[in-house]
Amino acid sequence: MRRNWRIGVGIMAMLGLASAAEVREGMKAPAFEAQDQHGAQVRLADYQGKAKVILYFYPKDDTPGCTAEACSLRDGFATLQAAGAVVLGVSADTGLSHKAFAEKYHLPFSILADPDKRIIEAYGVKMPIVGFAKRVTFLIDRQGIVRKVLTDVQTQEHDRQVLGFLKGMS
Repeated sequence: MRRNWRIGVGIMAMLGLASAAEVREGMKAPAFEAQDQHGAQVRLADYQGKAKVILYFYPKDDTPGCTAEACSLRDGFATLQAAGAVVLGVSADTGLSHKAFAEKYHLPFSILADPDKRIIEAYGVKMPIVGFAKRVTFLIDRQGIVRKVLTDVQTQEHDRQVLGFLKGMS
């Protein structure tokens, strides 16, 4: 019976129906490095001890929900920065797609290209079958610990939603 369970999990993973271990509150955030829309290398470690990180995953550039979420974070960017946070977006789109998206909507923060889905898989947010990132936001403290996982993202008010949790973080 145990052997059949393992085979089932393996088949589900091959079909994209199971993702990597889910990252939960209280866990060390998985390290990553990726290029942003400007070609700069961005690493989570760059912010350790310096800033809180709003790491938000979204499915696709320039789609209605993803645009609303990005523009909300743009509109609240100064307030989020004043709360000691940096904003990093992640999707499986390319750097060129991110560049066009960021320019079109005047996004002041880094959007990381993850076409090979390494970051998406490390955080356990890969959508079954299609392979896009789910809409999930991780709030990471200065020590690199995930303090909040938001799966009920309110795209048009995401800046205020995140700010409410940031205020409670050290």
